[in-house]
Amino acid sequence: MFTTRPEIAGTFGVVATTHWLASAVAMAVLERGGNAFDAAVAAGFTLQVAEPHLNGPGGDLPIIIHDAKANRQHVICGQGVSPTAATPAKFAELGLDLVPGTGLLPAVVPGAFDGWATMLRDWGTMELADVLEYAIGYATNGVHLVPRIPAAIEAMRPMFEQEWKTSAEVWLPGGNTPAPGALFRRPKLAETWRRLIREATGTTREARIDSVRNAWYRGWVAEAIGRFYANEDILDASGRRHRGLLTADDMARWAASVEDPIAYDYHGTTVLKVGPWSQAPAMLQTLALLKGFDIAAMDPDGADFVHTVVEAMKLAYADREAYYGDPDHAEVPLAHLLGDAYNDERRALIGAAASMELRPGTVPGFTPMVDREASKRADLLTRAPGVGEPTVARLGAIGGDTCHVDVIDRWGNMVSATPSGGWLQSSPVIPELGFPLSTRGQMFWVQQGHPNSLAPRKRPRTTLSPSMALRGGKAWLSFGTPGGDQQDQWQTVMFLRMVHHRLNIQQAIDAPNFHSDHWPSSFWPRVARPGRVVIEGRYAPAVLEDLKARGHDASQGEPWSEGRLSGARLEDDGQMHAGANPRGMQGYAIGR
Repeated sequence: MFTTRPEIAGTFGVVATTHWLASAVAMAVLERGGNAFDAAVAAGFTLQVAEPHLNGPGGDLPIIIHDAKANRQHVICGQGVSPTAATPAKFAELGLDLVPGTGLLPAVVPGAFDGWATMLRDWGTMELADVLEYAIGYATNGVHLVPRIPAAIEAMRPMFEQEWKTSAEVWLPGGNTPAPGALFRRPKLAETWRRLIREATGTTREARIDSVRNAWYRGWVAEAIGRFYANEDILDASGRRHRGLLTADDMARWAASVEDPIAYDYHGTTVLKVGPWSQAPAMLQTLALLKGFDIAAMDPDGADFVHTVVEAMKLAYADREAYYGDPDHAEVPLAHLLGDAYNDERRALIGAAASMELRPGTVPGFTPMVDREASKRADLLTRAPGVGEPTVARLGAIGGDTCHVDVIDRWGNMVSATPSGGWLQSSPVIPELGFPLSTRGQMFWVQQGHPNSLAPRKRPRTTLSPSMALRGGKAWLSFGTPGGDQQDQWQTVMFLRMVHHRLNIQQAIDAPNFHSDHWPSSFWPRVARPGRVVIEGRYAPAVLEDLKARGHDASQGEPWSEGRLSGARLEDDGQMHAGANPRGMQGYAIGR
């Protein structure tokens, strides 16, 4: 089949990310003797400069790693928690029944920095100064602007000029939207990073990294964030101005955690995901439902495949809506939701016609809560620019969203990371630091009684969802994608095509993809579009007509509009392979 570029092959190391600069930086670190963990951290900080409309220093970060020496996998949770003051009573006092999608109120503790720093300290080999030097260089000397960055800035120009004036100082140099292809500099951000490195102390590498972590979460960075959020009244998606709830104390009381991944065995492959503080287990539930179908016999570009996968996703995502949340604050019946008996029963709901219902399953001892009003809030989407994570607009046009990094080194270490949040379009820049914070708190429900209901010091149920897979107990595949609610849809399709149709990484990425908007969005204003399926424009017209005949609210997007996947795999013969997404003309894989 046609591919836009070859699947990369090598034996020394491979990298795939959503931006060519990050891929080049990660490969440079491998060439300098660094391992996959060093390389991924360097790539992650570079992405904060290269893709500021997709992630930033004040964002969020889940990581799955394979430690080859110990032959173990771990999850590093860089998803920060809500402020102590973020209570339902506080939002009721403000007259809000949804957490706004922009501004200061939806801020959580920015977890990306500690996620990267924790991985570097515990599994890396290099100094923080060495892996940060690439991002500092790009922030100082300028990074080439891909067209979507000026487009995002121009869309936000009125907000920046009239309301978020600290953002105007950064994103509108000289009062102008930068041109596509221009070199764009971030001097204040570069100075923030330089100061962190200058003030690092300690007699060991680990101690020096910890000293920088302390400066970020318990020192001058946290203090600057606390002052800004306490003293500024900022216009947000509610149409009103609010101060923030996040404080320096909230920052000081948090640190990235290390957890075990959630695992599910599917056709000889063990898929690893992060926990139900993310939507990630929905992919595992989808696979559990699809286990009872002959996916290999289906045309991977045919209507039967699209229909069956979408109908399974509807059931899995309904359970996401009903049962997922931070397991430190709510009981999540994950073992039951991934059990064969439960999914055998749920599978019987998948029929020849498209379902228009949101149907969570029944779990003994639990009362499912889902949003039945989500389809009625579409008009709110026009209220304010910069809301949510506008990954897929009408007919599948890609907007701003998230990033992804995959790395395998010559020792067999593996990293799958999905940094996001702190987008330029979602929150004003903190002037002392040169970057905005995450608005991930918009994913909470203000209403009580749900596993994802707002509570102090709680993780919002994020959409960020890196993946890893094992074969024969050995690390085989690292993969992921930007995409908000689409992340575990596109990844499922890629994975199925690799397992059942024997496509390689690049073939599975380049093949036409699809997504559904059937269930409530995770982002403000949490709209649902029952029955909606968007397929890429390269599908045969007969596929669209077939889906409509089955009752789907189906439409067709542009030819290259669905998915921003990347992946890397390690085979038993020692060869490594990698592929990256051609859509958006940013993602690249590198290896040797």
